[in-house]
Amino acid sequence: MLTGAPGTGKTHLATALGREACRNGFEVRFFRVSDLVDQLDRAWQDGKLRNFRNKFKTVDLIVLDEMGYIPFGKEGAELLFQLISEWYEQKSLMITSNLEFSQWNRIFSDSRLTAALVDRVIHHAHVLNFTGDSFRVKHALSNQE
Repeated sequence: MLTGAPGTGKTHLATALGREACRNGFEVRFFRVSDLVDQLDRAWQDGKLRNFRNKFKTVDLIVLDEMGYIPFGKEGAELLFQLISEWYEQKSLMITSNLEFSQWNRIFSDSRLTAALVDRVIHHAHVLNFTGDSFRVKHALSNQE
């Protein structure tokens, strides 16, 4: 789990670690969380949720980027919870977020679902918290001087 302010390099690190895992023969998938929830919603509405979930059978590492940037509806939150629960202790999961766990209720409207999801995500996790200024803002300000 990589947390911290926007622009502190979480996505770059997650991407680099995912690429390194690929180079070492691991099957990796990378999703923006909002895109994954959209795909889950579509698969559920089309009656193809089982087929969608089966696509992850051989995947070793799933990178979920930008957890918390866009809140989702109740169904999307429940579908994402279901998927992460399936992966729990079966797959490696890397999540980037600009929110602390205590703020995840903003994305998942149900506090019990949020607590259960956080419980699964942090159980065996290494949490890296990035602090400091945004690289992009810092770089833009240095160019103005």
